[in-house]
Amino acid sequence: MAGNVRLLREVAVSKKFRLSASFWEATRIALDSLRKNKLRSFLTLLGIILATTTLIAVTALIHGMNVYIAEKVSNMGSDGFRIVRMAWFGPWDPKKFYEMQKRNPQIRPDEFEFVKSKALLVKDVGMMASRQARVAYKGKSTEGVDIEGVTDNIPTINNIQVDIGRGVTYEEVRRHAAVAFIGNDIRTRFFEGRDPIGKTIAIEGNPYEVVGAAKALGSVFGQSQDNFVMIPIEAYFKTYGSRNGIRLIAKAIDQQRLMEAQDETRVLLRSYRHLLPGQDDNFSIFASETIVGLWERLTATIAGMAVGIVSVFMIVGGIVIMNIMLAVVTERTHEIGIRKSLGARRGDILNQYLVESAVLAGVGGLAGVCVAWAIAVLVRSFTSVPMALPWSSVLLGVGLSSVVGLFFGIYPARQASKLDPIEALRVER
Repeated sequence: MAGNVRLLREVAVSKKFRLSASFWEATRIALDSLRKNKLRSFLTLLGIILATTTLIAVTALIHGMNVYIAEKVSNMGSDGFRIVRMAWFGPWDPKKFYEMQKRNPQIRPDEFEFVKSKALLVKDVGMMASRQARVAYKGKSTEGVDIEGVTDNIPTINNIQVDIGRGVTYEEVRRHAAVAFIGNDIRTRFFEGRDPIGKTIAIEGNPYEVVGAAKALGSVFGQSQDNFVMIPIEAYFKTYGSRNGIRLIAKAIDQQRLMEAQDETRVLLRSYRHLLPGQDDNFSIFASETIVGLWERLTATIAGMAVGIVSVFMIVGGIVIMNIMLAVVTERTHEIGIRKSLGARRGDILNQYLVESAVLAGVGGLAGVCVAWAIAVLVRSFTSVPMALPWSSVLLGVGLSSVVGLFFGIYPARQASKLDPIEALRVER
């Protein structure tokens, strides 16, 4: 009886209400139903919450990794590329890899000089080689440091910035000078709170004077990028030889000519190595876009798997919402009869239950977004896995769940709108 009086008062307040539930009224009813039946609402929306959480978490992972790859892994820039003995991209093939090992000779210093003197579309090209070794200073030592023999232009090409002092110079490279440009990890390890310039460190017992230190680069997948010491490439050759591990790092004259610069370099090396037209390259050239392309193929697979999982959760969640809305229609049959007897049209009843099912699903989507955000924060804080939550994914999660609610709410809403008012009023409340 009290419910009937409340409905009559609502009708008298505004003609715009049209004796039916408006959008905001339907929203209020849906939220009120969630509040009164918390456990039922949670179980109803569990599928939607899981689906949205999965979708947003995977999106956050992929978005975070994309940013990570662009900023950290691919430090060549949009106009840079590398020439190495061999590089592997794509499905693993042990036989082909073994063939490449036998076929591809090491990059040599004379090939660097040839490319440097002949390439017209390359703005700059440097040479480097590396290995791991022990570094010591006044009784302290650290193992597994990347010792990098470099030409003077390598820090610039690799986007490594000088924090203090300077890098290795051309003259120091030419005369095999025993100088070192250190990474931030080495500086922190040996010279915390002190000026490292002019100090002498030992690389496997050989003394090198520190001339500069780099700004911190951070880590990639938990692996520090600051645990290095750069020395002149000729000093490196003098100690370790020039037969292994050499690679060339180049920059095109501009990003638009990158492919042409790579093709020019490929032609120069093929001619220098006397490769015939039908023979495969016995070296590898790759740019940052190669790494990004490989990552995009990988993330496409991950996204495809996520879509499959999300689809199953969404369908299950939608079916549960449809069943609950059918139960709600049965519970409110008498109320629907009153609304129709007071002039509510079929479209009014239909809209009310469609809005209610969409709001229910939307709340589930919003809860899923909150759970995914919490997961992203925890993963980013306690692991080396980068996760970034774009706002577009939040809108996508809530919007998709609301659409699912609308779709699976159509049948219950149609059933409610088709109820005969006389028969509905006969139903006991």
